[in-house]
Formats: sequence, C-alpha cells, structure tokens
Amino acid sequence: MHSHRASSLKQQNKQHKTGRHKSNRSLDNISKGKVQLKALTRRKQHDQKRHERRLQARQIRANKRQEALNRRRALGTASTPPFLVALVPLHGGASAREALALLTAAEADLTVTQSPQGVTHISVGRLRRRLAVISPPGGDLYATLDAVKVADCVLFLLGPDGADEEGTRILSAVFAHGVSSTMLAVLGLQHATPKRQSEAKKQIQKQLERWFGSQDGRLHVLAAPSDASALLHHVTNGKLRPVTFRERRPHLLAERLQFEPDPEQQVSGYLRGRRPLSASRLVHVCGWGDYQLSEITGPADPHPLAGRSRATAAADQAMADAEERVLSRADPAIQESLQAENMPDEQMDGDEPWPDDDALRDAETLNRVARRKRVPRGTSEYQAAWIVDSDGEADQPDDADSDGMSCDDADEAAAPAAADDDEDSASDDGDGGASVAPTESEAAVDDDKYDRDMDLDEEATTLKKIREAREDEQFPDEVDTPKEVPARVRFQKYRGLASFRASPWDPKENLPADYARCFQFANFERTRRLALAEEPEGAQPGQYVSLRLLNVPSYLWSSRDPAAPLVVFGLLAHEQKMSVLNCVIQRHASGHQRPIRAKERLVFHVGFRRFAAAPVFSQHTNGDKHKMERFFRADSAVVATMFAPIVYGPAPVLVMQEDRDGSQDLVATGSVLSVNPDRIVTKRVVLSGHPFKINKRSAVARYMFFNREDIMWFKPIELRTKYGRRGNIKEPLGTHGHMKVVFNGPLNSQDTILMMLYKRMFPKWTYDPCVAAPPALYNPERAAPLPPLPEEADDDMVDT
Repeated sequence: MHSHRASSLKQQNKQHKTGRHKSNRSLDNISKGKVQLKALTRRKQHDQKRHERRLQARQIRANKRQEALNRRRALGTASTPPFLVALVPLHGGASAREALALLTAAEADLTVTQSPQGVTHISVGRLRRRLAVISPPGGDLYATLDAVKVADCVLFLLGPDGADEEGTRILSAVFAHGVSSTMLAVLGLQHATPKRQSEAKKQIQKQLERWFGSQDGRLHVLAAPSDASALLHHVTNGKLRPVTFRERRPHLLAERLQFEPDPEQQVSGYLRGRRPLSASRLVHVCGWGDYQLSEITGPADPHPLAGRSRATAAADQAMADAEERVLSRADPAIQESLQAENMPDEQMDGDEPWPDDDALRDAETLNRVARRKRVPRGTSEYQAAWIVDSDGEADQPDDADSDGMSCDDADEAAAPAAADDDEDSASDDGDGGASVAPTESEAAVDDDKYDRDMDLDEEATTLKKIREAREDEQFPDEVDTPKEVPARVRFQKYRGLASFRASPWDPKENLPADYARCFQFANFERTRRLALAEEPEGAQPGQYVSLRLLNVPSYLWSSRDPAAPLVVFGLLAHEQKMSVLNCVIQRHASGHQRPIRAKERLVFHVGFRRFAAAPVFSQHTNGDKHKMERFFRADSAVVATMFAPIVYGPAPVLVMQEDRDGSQDLVATGSVLSVNPDRIVTKRVVLSGHPFKINKRSAVARYMFFNREDIMWFKPIELRTKYGRRGNIKEPLGTHGHMKVVFNGPLNSQDTILMMLYKRMFPKWTYDPCVAAPPALYNPERAAPLPPLPEEADDDMVDT
C-alpha cells in the first residue's frame, strides 16, 4: 500500500504556547520546584525590577543627603575642629584686619581667643559653633594658596569698585586650585549714600558674575557689627563642596610651633580630613618637604566651645591638668622611609658596571667642551648656555645660526665692553653723589637710558620663540634635510612606523639612566585603591594634636614668614617616591599668551605640593604612543610629563611661569592624569620633497635627500603626500638625491611628498622642590585707603 509522506515544502505552523493560560500555581505544580537557569542566574545577580531600582536609588540619595547634612551640622561643634575661614583681600585697599575686627565684635556673647601663630578663634554661643579665622599676608600668592588648601570657607574682601587687577589674579589661582565654599564681603560702603551703595553693589555684581555665578555671588556689606553677625550665620550654614585630594588625606593648620635645637620639632593644631594620622606615616609640610614623625600626642583643646555644661568643662579641665596622651608612636618595623629615589644595581644585567657619579660628570664635561655652538655676536658663555636650538636639541649641527660665532669669540668680544662699563661705573662713583638727578617730569626722555634699561637678550629670545611657534603651527614638524651632514647620520636616532597607532614600540627600549632612579608599579591603579582604602591606627580627625617632626633644618625655621600659614598634610603609601608624573593641562584664560616651549622651566602646584620642573609636552590622545608638542598651544590640552613624586589623583594642577623680576604668572591649569613611566612620547620629524616628471602614479622626487646612500638607507620607509596618497621609494636616480617614487593613485603636481620619522623623547631630571616665593602683589595693611565713591549729583541735574 502506498502511504502519503509530507515533503520538505509542507507548511509548518507555529506551535501554541500552552503556558500563557495557566496560573502561577499550576505552573509551580508542573515544575515541582525546579527553577530555570535564566531565573536562577537573575536571582543570583540580584537583578531587581524597575520599582525596586527606583526605591533603592531614592534610599541612596536620601542617605547621602542626610550624611551631608549631618557633616555640615557637625562643623564647628565641640567634638569637631573649628570652622576654618580664610580672609583673602581682592583689592589693594581692602584690609583683612578691619574685617577681622568687625567679625570679633559681631555679638556680645562672643568668646575670642588667639593662637600663637595668629589664628583667631571665635566661639558663638548663640549658634553653638566655633570658628577659626586666618588672614594670610595680602597679595602673597603662596600664602593664600596654602590657606585655601585647608580652609572650609574663603571670605573674599572687595573694595567699593570690586576687585582690582592683582585681586583678579589671586582669584583665578584660588578657583583653579579648588575651594570648598566662598563668600563675598564689600568694605568701604558705609560712608556713601544708600543710592550710591546700591549702584556700587550692582557694578560689583556684574564684575564678579562670571567668576561666581548667580548663586555663589551674593554680596555682603561689611560695615557694622550687625552685618558681621549676619555674615557669620551665612558662613556657618553655607553649602560645602568636597575637595577630594584634601578630604582623603589628614591635614592640619599649625596653631603652635616649637622649634628647639634637639632633633624633634613640635607642630600643634586641629587634625582635619576623614582619615586618621599614624606616626609611622610621613607628613609633608608645604614649602618645607617630607618628614618623619616620632609620636603624636593629644593635649587639651586650648580653644573650647563656650556655653558648655559644667560636667564637660570639668572634664576638659581635668584633661588639661593631666599629662598629654600619646595617640600614636612610630613603630620602627613599619615606619615609612624617606627614600625618594631608587638605588640602581651596581651590575646592569650582569654586564658592565653602572657608571658612578664621577664618570657621568666627566662625560658631561667632555661633551660640553667638545660641543661648540654658534651664537649671536656679543653673547656671553652664560647666555649661550640658555640658547636652545630650533629642533630642541643642542647637539644638532644644522640648527646653529649661520651668522653667529663661537662662545669663546663672544667672551673676547664682551671683555672690552665689560671694561668700558667698569670705567663708567668708576667715573660715576667718583662724583660723590652730590648732584641730584632731575625728575621724570622735568627731564626729557633719554633714548640712550631707555635702551640701556631694556633687556635686549630677553627681547630677542621672545621674538625667536614667537617666530618658531608660528612656523611650527603653519608647518608642523617639517624640517629641512641638511646638506653638510648625511641624513642617515643626522636622523640616526629616528625610525619609521608603518602605522602610528598599531605599530609596536617597546616602552623598555633604550631607557636613559634617570629611569633607573624612579619607581614603577606593576598595577598602579590597584596600588592606588589599596592606599586609599587603608585605615591606619592613630590620631582621629577632630582632635587637637601635637606632631613631633624629626630632623627639620634650622634654616627653614629662620627663613619662614611668621604671618604666613604653615600647613601639614599626611602622605599616603608611596607618595614620597619619585616616578614619572603625567598631568593634563590647558592654557589659562587670564594668563599671558607668550609661547611656552617644551623643556622650559615651570612651577607646578600639584595638590599639596609645589615644585619646579621642565616637562615634555605631548598630545592628550588614546593609544600607546603620543606625539610630542614642541610648544604649548593655547587652543588645545596637552599632557606634561616630568619626574616628580607620586600623587594619587584626583588632584588639581596649577602651572606658573617665572619672570625675570621674580614674579609668577598663572599660565595653565589641569589635573593629574596618571603616574606611568611607560608613557611613550614620540617626536615626529617630517622630511619633505617635491615631485617633478610626474607619470600618473609614479614620479621623480627631489630635495628630500642629497646623496644616493641616504636614499638607500631610508628606502623601506613608507611615503605620504599632503593630499593623502601613499607610496614608497622604488630606486635612486643619479648621485644627487633624485629618486623614483610610486604611489597608490595619480599624483598632483601641487602635492608635496612627505616622509615621517619618529624618536622617543624622555623628560630630564629637573625636579626642584625648592621654589622661591614670588613677591607680594600688594600689602593691604600698608596700602592706600579705599577710594571714596563719587559724590551724588544734585536732584535738579540730569544724567546724560
């Protein structure tokens, strides 16, 4: 019998889903307790439903809000450090002393005390809060930044016309460094009419609106004790922004200093932050360096909160009568060492021994003697040492000036001029100083004197930088192939890359000797997390403690400014060790726009540290290789690479440039990117050639090389054009540098043939922790009084 069989083209209908119409109870009976794998995995990962996620987010938000509220309410109480306020004048006539006098006389029940270091403590019984007010020297940029590092609130003092030019510079530096809370107070408006006061406040509001915004830009007129009382209320109840680098490290403001000839010096103050401080850890004194601790003691609080109960006062008095408690004592087994540099092995991979300091010094001296640079006529040896060649390397023969002369000839030419100057000075001294020079208004402008006062070397150097920066912007990385030196010798340290992104480059290849002195971690991010998560045993935040520092030099104590605040920060694990620090920086809007060249000395303020270094600039891009920037341009962010101590981010970075008169200008701001010695910074050199005798895809190129051997040496490197063609060298033609090139498409007669060469650049060991403070911008205590407001016009006069 024949039976029907379904073919492959038979229609297959979708099966009915039998589980939809069944209840959950019937499905549980059918499964008999069995759980599907997907449901089990979801339950294992705590996969929540939508309403559960919303509830959890609402709870987390409420907990954070309550935690912030409790932290703000606890500031300035009996169990927490006093609320620290820094008075920063932004006008030459705004006096911090006048503002402090008004704050101390705000209310009748205030208890005012003062520490030996000039910190004024105000205990407000009505608010049950206590404040500590510091006033760094007016116009002192470093003292202001040190005060802002530990202040809970910064009270900016303005004049009747707002902030002047110097105050704007201080304001920009403070905002770039980071501040928790800000307040604005105007001085000198009490002598004007109400109408003029309103107009002056409107003008100041417009001036500072771009700095503070609409919320933080509220102005307070500080003219009477009632105004000071309202200001105290706003200061203690203001919104606080967390400063991450400060909260993650224990820190204190020195309220009492004891310096004796013995090896221990004592620094006392309120311990702030959210982490305890152990005596086995290191501390960093801003401007002094890193030091070890012998022990941490807890004396009685010298500035208690007024209006406490009798039992609390009796307990504090008993504690004051007793001896100081030892909160933490250094353990020699786990105490952190002050070693900042790595000590390289005597044998380098079992081969020849590592050269000692004498050998390195002799080699450097021999290299300096053998190198001869051509410099402008009349340049001394000291000035010639600062002249940098256009390619960034002093030993390049093709970068020397064609119309210059050697250093020895310059010294001989400068000798007669120096003798003439000596004769002129001797003749001036022989007059006895009896004649009186006419004033500027009486005498005419002396062109010769003006020319003598002008620094021609600085003018020439700046003009040279401007021209080089403009040329680098118009023709990036393009250099001319020298005719006197073979290209294979001139560019022997360079290499070609098939792909800048994908071609391999060993980060450990041909490292300089300075890299053996710095530290590197196998996993820096893991080390950072462990250092931040560590909770050492020691003094808890909020206590009044005394730190006993070891081996502090006496010259630091004798040379310090007594009016400047002294700030101490506790270091995390490994933060005293040297490594390669990478910072992302961008040009500051208010700074000068003079060109800044790579490897130029700059002053860095990285978190709680300040030091000087000559960094190498590179592009802020992804990948394992980064192109070096010869100049710090104003339209893009760059990465500054230098040897510096390890700093765990996030941390703010301020970059300042020193002038010849000692002043410093804020030129860039940014943050810490990473601590990685393996960051590859490559310097690119572009050799250009011109095509002629073009035959579609092939052509004859010239002016890139000038001999046949160079063409054969660079033959494996790929060529590119400005119009996007790719090709290579096929063969040399003749002996004068002509070569036949082939590209992947038709070549244009207006195109330019390029060959890109790369070399890794390393930063120099130019780290200098001793940075001289710039001169004060102004001193409000000795400045002229505040300028009066213009008199009010008559009512019958019409303003036009």
